[in-house]
Amino acid sequence: MKNVLSILFLFVTIFFAKGQFSAADSLRGGLSPLRSCYDVEFYDLYLQIDFNQKSIRGLNSIRYKVLQGFNMIQLDLFENMKIDSILHGSQQLDFHRKGNAFFVDFGNMQPAGITDVITVYYHGHPIEAQNPPWDGGFIWRKDEAGNPWLAVSCEGIGASLWWPNKDHLSDEPDSMRIRTIVPPNLMSVSNGQLRSVFKNQYVANYTWVVTYPINNYNVTLNVGNYTHFEDRYTSPTDSSQLAMDYYVLPEHLEQAKTQFKQAHEVLATFEQYLGKYPFWNDGYALVETPYLGMEHQSAIAYGNQFKAGYLGRHPEGMPEDFIILHETGHEWWGNSVSCRDHGEMWLHESFCTYMESVFMEEKYGPQAAERYLKFQYHYIENKQPLLGPLHVNFLGNDSDIYYKGAQMLHSLRQCFQNDSLWWASLKGFYQKYKINSVNTQDYIQFVQEFTGQNYGYFFKQYLEETQIPKLEYEVYKKGRKRFIRYRWTNCRPDFKMPVFLINEQNERLALYPKTEEWQSQAISKKRAKNIQFAYALFLLQDLND
Repeated sequence: MKNVLSILFLFVTIFFAKGQFSAADSLRGGLSPLRSCYDVEFYDLYLQIDFNQKSIRGLNSIRYKVLQGFNMIQLDLFENMKIDSILHGSQQLDFHRKGNAFFVDFGNMQPAGITDVITVYYHGHPIEAQNPPWDGGFIWRKDEAGNPWLAVSCEGIGASLWWPNKDHLSDEPDSMRIRTIVPPNLMSVSNGQLRSVFKNQYVANYTWVVTYPINNYNVTLNVGNYTHFEDRYTSPTDSSQLAMDYYVLPEHLEQAKTQFKQAHEVLATFEQYLGKYPFWNDGYALVETPYLGMEHQSAIAYGNQFKAGYLGRHPEGMPEDFIILHETGHEWWGNSVSCRDHGEMWLHESFCTYMESVFMEEKYGPQAAERYLKFQYHYIENKQPLLGPLHVNFLGNDSDIYYKGAQMLHSLRQCFQNDSLWWASLKGFYQKYKINSVNTQDYIQFVQEFTGQNYGYFFKQYLEETQIPKLEYEVYKKGRKRFIRYRWTNCRPDFKMPVFLINEQNERLALYPKTEEWQSQAISKKRAKNIQFAYALFLLQDLND
């Protein structure tokens, strides 16, 4: 069960130039007593889809455990969606709304320790995404044959745009059921295991069951004229078999059969470095969508048009499908190991993006991985810290939580000066927190306990500051000897990350710059003529130029 108690580690809230946060942000992003008093155990979502009206109607039965006695709780549903009634057994409960939150009045005290159920009946027209997946909402489309095609994307904006729930990252249900009623000629694909399909001449009723904890934003709905095909992945660890299910439009079937074979190699590499695919019993799936992609747990949204890289853009010699690679990585980082607050989304995206370079290193070698990281470096913006404000539903993360965060992790690997230790730490952190939630301090504490080293200076610089440290250096001659002197600038005064001079044989010479004073190191004549540093996230300024 995911921890639903208060977030343990509190940073001072950072306010960006974008402005202050509203009461609605605190309602959505905070854990008030009306939210922390209960733990959601199970959602039972049942929906009927109306393509003509672009609307949904349904209910969600919410099973919860009372952690602290209450007579009122907060739930969430966007205010454009209408709540018809709320039942507690046979009793209809009163409620009132405040923006996208609503408050359910039980009329009497619910004692701590009990488990109970309420059911919310509702209907409405979910907001439509204008630029999915970056802009959330429903995506109503037609396929090439004119058939209705529906998908949803709601990371950040929240699952409460289309179904009532406790919309906070810290509380995931232990399991879930998703039932949908759709036209009989269409297929409905959601997360987890397909348990049943009932059809008549009027409708088709699909039942999906998720048997693991799941982020609310990962709950998905895909409806279309899908063709389904299957595959199996055999674990190198124990030879067990993972069900692989693929849902694509008929005109793309042959392309998909070729393109989706890549998933085997991705799963095997991530299993090697982290451990087995985390949602084994629910299977692995790729579902074609009318937008680029999203890491929906055990039902990954795929819209990369069966192209290499990112819609055809990729480093030379590395033609892997970006969506298969990246979104599959999220099954480990984001879906299994999950953050508790949107201000800490770097924990999802940085680790997941770093795993892309791990895949490249395993398949093509260290130099290819470095080229891949350098390719991504150009997307770094340095406009705001990786660590965002907490408890305020912060939605202002930019691409730095992907690319800069991945570079930060690669730089931390350099600090370890021991690749075996680095890989053991990566796997160890994942294994400790799999199917669980974490915050930033959990990772910092894990690294420091694992290594016995204090990396506070490193994380404060790369998580809380925007600027990239700069290494100033110059080569000089003293008598017959050659030296390099060096120091850190453009960083916190306590920053002391080591750097490494390398040569053509990749022999390393460690340097330990400080910020307040120059350091010097004797070097060979050959090395002095060709100064090269091992790649990490810092700028270089050669004072000899």
